[in-house]
Amino acid sequence: MIFAFWMMDKPGMLDTRHRIRPQHKAHLASIEPQIHFAGPLMDETGEHMTGTLLVVDFADRDAAESWLAAEPFNRAGVYERIEIIPMQPLWPRATYDPQSLAQSLNHGTAAE
Repeated sequence: MIFAFWMMDKPGMLDTRHRIRPQHKAHLASIEPQIHFAGPLMDETGEHMTGTLLVVDFADRDAAESWLAAEPFNRAGVYERIEIIPMQPLWPRATYDPQSLAQSLNHGTAAE
């Protein structure tokens, strides 16, 4: 089952987030084939991370929660709020390429 993880940081956690990010990325790499989408949530300036959004395929909610329990940001207390939401994506899995997306948008070929 595919789950969306919406996780918002506690205030003042940016330094902790930066310090632990290598471990966080390694933990994500352990499930790379299961990841449909992953990335930091940003503030309005686009300069500071404020949370995490993941869309990952797990066998069930227990497996998703077990993985999250060992997730480095979670273990370090970075997150103020976590939601795990089952979902069914409508678009096929694709690799995000900002340059290709920008070209598509400029030529009016991006899916709406």
